[in-house]
Amino acid sequence: MDSFITWVLRGLYDKQEKSRLTHISELIDWVPIRLALDEMYDNKSEKGGRPNRDVILMFKILVLQQWYGLNDLEVERQMADRISFMSFLGFPNPLPDSSTIWLFKERMAETEKDKVVWAELQRQMDAMGLQVKRGTIQDATFIEADPGKSKKPKDGVAKTRRSRDGTWTMKGKKSYFGYKLHQKSDIDYCLIREIEVTTAKVNDSKVDLSKEGEVIIRDRGYFGVPARGEDFTMVRRTTDAPLGELDQERNRLICKLRSPGERPHAVIKRVFGAGRVLVTTVKRVYVKMMVTAFAYNLYQLCTLKKAKIF
Repeated sequence: MDSFITWVLRGLYDKQEKSRLTHISELIDWVPIRLALDEMYDNKSEKGGRPNRDVILMFKILVLQQWYGLNDLEVERQMADRISFMSFLGFPNPLPDSSTIWLFKERMAETEKDKVVWAELQRQMDAMGLQVKRGTIQDATFIEADPGKSKKPKDGVAKTRRSRDGTWTMKGKKSYFGYKLHQKSDIDYCLIREIEVTTAKVNDSKVDLSKEGEVIIRDRGYFGVPARGEDFTMVRRTTDAPLGELDQERNRLICKLRSPGERPHAVIKRVFGAGRVLVTTVKRVYVKMMVTAFAYNLYQLCTLKKAKIF
């Protein structure tokens, strides 16, 4: 924006109480993230060429999308309308359009820089003194997609224009179409530490996010498949006989310990509204879920900061 309009908007914003966005923006160091994302582009040379958008601006837009459940067109409108958004983004001029936002996400998926950004966030959280201490909790949740007009096929696959990689599965008596988000969070701070995205029909037990020597707590869906870490998985009945008293007590204790692992899914789905996607491939869903988990961790860090945990 031109200097006068920016000056006026900054003045209006400074008169207001600082929003959560302002506090969150100050929680992490964006410089290493900028360096990682800058590597996606190769046209920064003395010969010139079309200048790229600031990568931190673009990434912050993706974070805004997840916090407020906005699609590309809607976030374009909101950026031009909400002073808190403008301040969070640094009052950019001009604002990127929806096509630019979509292309940025595509480039992240192609270059896999999303994984580098995620690793940097984990490094910074550890540097804040928020390392994994008592252990971790692994869980999974469905991320639904639109199957279009296709009904559930026998092989569980639905190759449609709206979802190229999505698959069908059942849980209980309900059918789900789309993908599955696997995440590992820590017991102490409820921060997401690892994520993986698969199609919906992949069984939870096929994905092990634990590390050697790390305590990992899991529900009955993982029973029978050992983890790499120190395995504390709930026992599932495999015969007609009921579980013994020791197994029942063990399950009750594990259930209490793993209950905080439900919080990330609750926030991601109910607060962020990210339980359903319109993107069509596993790679694209991974980028969306990585940004969603990144946004969730910033959301949680803000809560921990107010509680003076770090």
